[in-house]
Amino acid sequence: MSTVTVYSTKNCPYCRMAKAFLDKQGVPYTAIDVGADREAAKKMIEISGQRGVPVIVVDDEVIVGFDSERLNELFGTPAENELYDTIIVGAGPAGLTAGVYCARKLLKTLIVSENIGGQALESWAIENYMGYRMIAGEDLMKKFEEQARTLDVRLELVGVKGVRPAADGSFEVTTASGTLLKAKSVILTQGKQPKMLGIPGEEKYLGRGLSICSTCDGPLYKEKKVAVVGGGNSAVQTAIEMSGIASSVSLIARSTIKADPVYLKKLEEIRNITVHLHSQIAGLSGDQFLDRITIKTEGQPDQSIAVDAVFIEIGWTPNTGFLEGLVTLNDRGEIVVDVDGKTSRPGVFAAGDVTSVKSKQIIIAAGEGAKAALEAYEYVMKKE
Repeated sequence: MSTVTVYSTKNCPYCRMAKAFLDKQGVPYTAIDVGADREAAKKMIEISGQRGVPVIVVDDEVIVGFDSERLNELFGTPAENELYDTIIVGAGPAGLTAGVYCARKLLKTLIVSENIGGQALESWAIENYMGYRMIAGEDLMKKFEEQARTLDVRLELVGVKGVRPAADGSFEVTTASGTLLKAKSVILTQGKQPKMLGIPGEEKYLGRGLSICSTCDGPLYKEKKVAVVGGGNSAVQTAIEMSGIASSVSLIARSTIKADPVYLKKLEEIRNITVHLHSQIAGLSGDQFLDRITIKTEGQPDQSIAVDAVFIEIGWTPNTGFLEGLVTLNDRGEIVVDVDGKTSRPGVFAAGDVTSVKSKQIIIAAGEGAKAALEAYEYVMKKE
């Protein structure tokens, strides 16, 4: 039996998913909260060279992040060789809702995703989802997941590498671990992935001061100097939350701040946030870890700022690279759907932020997931 240790923080959704995977596979492990234990955090950094969580140590092997592909290689059990009525790719608000609706229609359903919760996990606080005055993104997605798990839905934590039509009219889904799955219909709900800055040094410092998940890594920077890049709701919300953890926060926006008024009001009231408008990061520097950034501001000389971390909140790009001509995409790489969630290929449906639906909101994604599930049910029933 392997000796497994999971270094995590309290509100890190990817840490929770790593633990959930190990629990599902019956793998015993020791969990250490490095957000609360600074000595343990130092040990984690020494072992992994990372200032980001989760870090999973399996015997002498160090796994950085929730690497579902590697964890499946070590501990996974492949899904049975059987034909599903529908396979749902993605387990965010759209995917989990679709799973609930498919199960209620008694469809044999499999959800395949490398994480549970999708983009919603990145939200510190959600204030516009009906039924909750305010709820953390992770907590809301836990409730979605709990409801899905009460029904007859199989959930596999593994990424998807490809989807293609089969000769018999079904569809084949290939996972990152090499498993081939088959279904009569497919619902694509794999959402988006965070955009990067596109400057030299990103790969070097990712997990070493550069982060795309503030809810995961934020607790590691207590009383440190941090920067947040972006000018929308996510960036401003991250800056506000980090102002209560870090000693100072630099909010760097390419143009102006474009957040909702409720966030702007909060931002104005916080004294340890410095806002840099019409600015962008031009350079990253440091030895093993990031310790300084260079900011270019319109009409001003370049400015060098000492920081311990930079959180990137500049938007998202659709996760559609693996579809390879399966369905029609628009010029933004989003899946084109009609009002019912149908794509250009019969039997393939889509919902959520990965689609061409204009508004990207959790409540809209959930509704679109329900619609796609109902259409998939109708398609399967007609085929039979």
